Amino acid sequence: MTILDDTPSRLGWLEAAGTHREIGLALGRQGRRAVHERLMDTPLWREVTAVRHVPLVRHLLAATIERFPWVAEELAGLAEGLGLPLETVAAWNCRGDLLASVPDGCTTLVLPGRVPRIAHNEDGLPCLDGACFLARLRPSSQPAFLTFCYPGSLPGHTFSLTAAGLVITINNLRLAGIVPELPRMVLSRALLAQPDIATALALLEAAPPGAGFHYTLAQAGHAEVLSVEVGGSGFSCRRLSAPALHANHCLDLDLPQVITDSSRYRQRRGETLIAAGERDPMAVLGDTGGPGLPIYRREPDDPDEENTLATVLFRLTPEGVAWRVTVPGEAGIREGVGPV
Repeated sequence: MTILDDTPSRLGWLEAAGTHREIGLALGRQGRRAVHERLMDTPLWREVTAVRHVPLVRHLLAATIERFPWVAEELAGLAEGLGLPLETVAAWNCRGDLLASVPDGCTTLVLPGRVPRIAHNEDGLPCLDGACFLARLRPSSQPAFLTFCYPGSLPGHTFSLTAAGLVITINNLRLAGIVPELPRMVLSRALLAQPDIATALALLEAAPPGAGFHYTLAQAGHAEVLSVEVGGSGFSCRRLSAPALHANHCLDLDLPQVITDSSRYRQRRGETLIAAGERDPMAVLGDTGGPGLPIYRREPDDPDEENTLATVLFRLTPEGVAWRVTVPGEAGIREGVGPV
């Protein structure tokens, strides 16, 4: 992967290689200050790490060790790097499994075609603006990957590009009444290790019951783009042949869910722009118009406690995957051409 622009940015950068524990350790050290100074003072952290969740966290951690021991090693390294107990860090990485609604929003736009384009707003806690980072990680026994990372979190639940040419973007689904058997962030981390889109899809389809994510999947050299919803024991997959937008609530799975006003308005506004013929991904994801809450989210009083922290555009060309990441309020960009 060649990085074409390394303009200084408040979006950090990390490169790490080695065993999964070593990679987790590097991630923990990178995010340690933000976790201790910003995240641990939030009501969400206190809620997620509350004592009443300990039995379920221990169950989910045991399931992780059994099914994906290498992810458990990465989680242990992350906890060491953060200087926090493993169960506490495991709880934070199970936040979407413990609570029906957490502030992990996001909007994904897909523009299919000969050169498919996938654009994604990464929306998260405003207190982490300026503390997130891009990471190029090279596990010793798996494909390398580029991903957007939150301090204190496993990689893989945001937007990513792997050395196998996989492009993955993920949106939170706020499903109700789920009894999880495997953390959704463990499943999404395992997705980054898959050698191709077929095995990635098979992993998601065979997933044990868990909290919900929407996945946009594509692979260099393939024109198809998949929209996949996974949650509870449900699975749906659509091959997208026309422009489509997903704003973090189920569009295909018929499951009990929480649809916030922001999620509903972003979905409607995106569909309105697409129907009007808008095909500029930055115009859609940067939109602040419409009758309700905006797609591009920068208000400190956002009702879902989320702000747009970064926007990525992937272009799947015959030569590989071109990617470009921008940060709100900055003229600089990070961009490159993959595979990683």
